[in-house]
Amino acid sequence: MIANRGRTFLADFRDFILRGNVIDLAIAVVIGGAFNGIVNSLVGDIITPAILSPAIKAAGVDKLADLSISGIKYGLFLSSVINFLVIAFCLFLIIRSFEAIKQKLIRQQELQDAENAASQAEKVDKAIIAQENLTKAIETLTEVINQKS
Repeated sequence: MIANRGRTFLADFRDFILRGNVIDLAIAVVIGGAFNGIVNSLVGDIITPAILSPAIKAAGVDKLADLSISGIKYGLFLSSVINFLVIAFCLFLIIRSFEAIKQKLIRQQELQDAENAASQAEKVDKAIIAQENLTKAIETLTEVINQKS
């Protein structure tokens, strides 16, 4: 009885792990971690120093970490706030770009669907016209055959 429960548990676990959404989530976490390193480097090594360099020079210190009053390291806090704002702004721009691309693709798909519908309607119209012509021809032929009989 216990062995049967173990098999069921293992089978359930295997099914859980092999679900597509679990694998997708794992991939997203790994890619997110790698992307996190890139974003942190961009913000911490390039953008924040470029923004804060004038303030650091005006304060007369060499590094942002040296900005402090009575042991309160407001320079690090300021850097963290700016990092947050820059990351949020970058994500906003990325999401906005993706949404614009998505909307463009949706419009293209709708246009393509409309063209396909018009083409399909044209094909149906041609088929109906051909069928009507065939029906008239058969009726005419039937009349001619009936007249000769």
